[in-house]
Formats: sequence, C-alpha cells, structure tokens
Amino acid sequence: MAILVNKDTKVLVQGITGTQASFHVRKSLDYGTNIVAGVTPGKGGTEHLGIPVFDSVQEAMAETGANASVMFVPARSVKNATTEATEAGLELIVCIANGVPIQDMMEIRSILKGSNTTFIGPNTPGIITPGEARLGIFPENIHRKGRVGVVSRSSTLTYEAVLEINRAKMGQSTVIGLGDDMVIGMDFLDAMEKFSTDEETDAIVLIGQLGGAFEEAAARHYKEMDIKKPVIAFVAGNTIPFGHKMGYAGDIISGGKVTAQDKKDIMRHAGMIVVDRISHIHEQLQALLQP
Repeated sequence: MAILVNKDTKVLVQGITGTQASFHVRKSLDYGTNIVAGVTPGKGGTEHLGIPVFDSVQEAMAETGANASVMFVPARSVKNATTEATEAGLELIVCIANGVPIQDMMEIRSILKGSNTTFIGPNTPGIITPGEARLGIFPENIHRKGRVGVVSRSSTLTYEAVLEINRAKMGQSTVIGLGDDMVIGMDFLDAMEKFSTDEETDAIVLIGQLGGAFEEAAARHYKEMDIKKPVIAFVAGNTIPFGHKMGYAGDIISGGKVTAQDKKDIMRHAGMIVVDRISHIHEQLQALLQP
C-alpha cells in the first residue's frame, strides 16, 4: 500500500443513511472501496445500499472487522462519534463535517492522545489511494496511481496539484486533505513521516495556505528529519496584500502578520522546493523524478 488506506482497508460509515453519505458511499463503492458496514443508531439490523447497518461502531467492528471510518455526521455530533470510534479501537477516522466547534476539537485531540487512532479533518475531502480506496468526497476520476504523495490544507488546490502531477505523466501514491480549520487532527508532520517511510512514495507535494503555523512547523520538522524525501511545496495567498485577513481562523489569530512569502522563505530554508505557482509543480517533478 501507500499510506493509511488501500484495497484491504475495511471501512465503516458513521451516518451512512444520510443523503450526502448515500451519494458518496455509492461513488466509493463504485471505485472499489471495501465498505463493510454502516452505523446509524436506531437502524441496526437493516441494510442500506446493500451494506449492513449497525447501532454502534463496536458492533460493526465485531461483526465485520472494520478498521477505518468515514464520518458523515453533523458538526455537533463529531465529538461523540469520534469518542465512540476511538474507544472501539478504529485505526483511522476521516471527518468530513464543516463547522466543528473549536472546543470540541480541542477535546477530540485530548481523546486521541494515547490512542492508536489517526484522525483526518475536520472539513476535509478525505483520503484517497488511487485505484484502491476512496474515503471521503474526492473527485475520484482525476486521480492516477503513481509514486507522488500529496498532503494539502486546501480542497480545491489539492485537485489542481493532482492534475499537475498527472501533467508530469506521473501519479499519486496517496492524497490526503488535512482540512483547513484552525484545529485539526493529522497534520503535515504526521503525513511527511508516513510518506518518508513508504516504499511506494518517491516525492511529496505539500499545499499550504495563509493562516496558522502548520507550514512553519512542517518546515522545522522537515529540516530535522533523518529520513526525508523531496518535498515540493506551494503556499496559496501570495497575492494577498500584507495585513489583509483572509478570514481563516488561524489568520485571524495571527493578525494577518505572517504572509505567504514568510512561509515560503521558511520552507525554502528548510530544504523544501518551493514553487511560486501551482502550475510549476509538474516541472519540478519532472526535474526530480524523470531520468
């Protein structure tokens, strides 16, 4: 596999009977994702889209051996759903919901400490290993199997990065959308560590944006890594004038004082290959990986 998910991952869907969940579960099933169970309290013992539905995550895991979850639950229910999934011992949770309260996310991070659960999101398109598994809402038709890992804070720019990799006549090992909220689960550091030890990943494309200090932390960590692979980085927001607030929570907290150029300078100093335009990603990949 690449990282976190592959064709053997057994997926359960929390909130499977909802409208949005139904739409994306169908797409994921058509993609070949191994979805083995759904969880909707009060609907245990039924089927939805041909998938058995259980009242709890623990029941679903016991019956099907599920080890990963995609949450299609309202933002207000994310904390309880995460607590249930983590206590049951799931290895991976992908949280799609937008607008999860910051206080809830702080408590979720506390819940995750000491567990073996990786939490992606919230406000994420999910994770996809091309040709094997799609957990979330990624447009599955644009991805190609290959050896470039992608990790991004921006949903739309993730798709553009994927198209640039395709343009370089390469493909992706795994693509991860971290989510662009101020408090998230998995971050750039976690992703780089996993990609760095993955035998099916030769390089990493990292997409950052204004707000927060995720990119700076990633740069510091990358500089100190013993095992590292080439990272091609892009930071969105370079055309925004100094002092202009984007509206991201992290940007509001930092007062708009950290520019995209600041982030890029730090990343270059750490040894990352930083491009000023996302359309330059394919050129850098060709220079790095093509003989």
